[in-house]
Amino acid sequence: MMSRLSVLADPMIVVLITTTLLATVVPAAGEARGIAQNVSNVAIFLLFLVNGMRIARGEIAEGLANWRFFVPLFAWVFGAMALIGLGLSTLASGLLPPLVALGFLFLGALPSTIQSATSYTSLAGGNVALSVVGAALINIAGVFITAPLFALLAGGETVDVGSETIVRIGMILILPFLIGQALQGWTIDWLRTRKSDVAWLDRIVIGIAVYVAFSGAIEQGLGQMFTLLGWAALIGLIMVYLVAASGGAWVTGGLLNISREDRIAFLFAGAQKSVAIGAPLAAILFAPDVAGFVIAPLLLYHLLQLLIAAPLANFLAKSRI
Repeated sequence: MMSRLSVLADPMIVVLITTTLLATVVPAAGEARGIAQNVSNVAIFLLFLVNGMRIARGEIAEGLANWRFFVPLFAWVFGAMALIGLGLSTLASGLLPPLVALGFLFLGALPSTIQSATSYTSLAGGNVALSVVGAALINIAGVFITAPLFALLAGGETVDVGSETIVRIGMILILPFLIGQALQGWTIDWLRTRKSDVAWLDRIVIGIAVYVAFSGAIEQGLGQMFTLLGWAALIGLIMVYLVAASGGAWVTGGLLNISREDRIAFLFAGAQKSVAIGAPLAAILFAPDVAGFVIAPLLLYHLLQLLIAAPLANFLAKSRI
């Protein structure tokens, strides 16, 4: 199990590294960038259509009924984590390029990731069913909440989520999800028999969004903006965020006086952040020459959260803290 969950064995990490390197060597520029952006938008539409088809309405209702778990999780992910991101963004503004510093706030406003949160909850001996439903509900909420929350905390002069952006989010993220929900009676069983294919759809769409975003950032000189000290500052701040996220989620779960299995589910659903929502949303919210800077903390956080989550889950499985 540990080998399957290791960072080097995670196909998503391979996709992220490959697309980032490809954008560095062969960035989409000029007319090609517009074509790549259109391909990315179509791919994101398809991904959220499939998401709507595979998340059962009964699971959504079940999660909402468990308000004692879901409401604190919701408050932690979109409240505490966003405020931590705001604080680190302010701290990073004196150490990193402004748009990269802003990426800490964007990271904080994102929902949880479903797949890895569920895998590590299982490995640690937690409540897997609760983890799946909780992370799924947080992801659905994130489609509606992340953009306005990010705009509110960043300030109108920094990012403007105007009517045009809202329409784009509605057309590319929300509309296909609602269509998928309407169609799931005919599609959900078929998709459940093809989980590996759906997982690769996730990875490919995220890879395309990351490639388009980093292509723009590379053209704007992202590589030249980081000194060795800058890289150390970025990694250090991400590590601080991970410790605060994991430690805070674990302590919060304890304060809720829930079972140990539910507390483990709260930990991984609360501390993991979703590149599956972050990369597509950044592609919609920001121009390609901006998006690559903003998602830099997210990509590094995703890598390091997997690096830390595996030994943490193994420790929890063997201990009784």
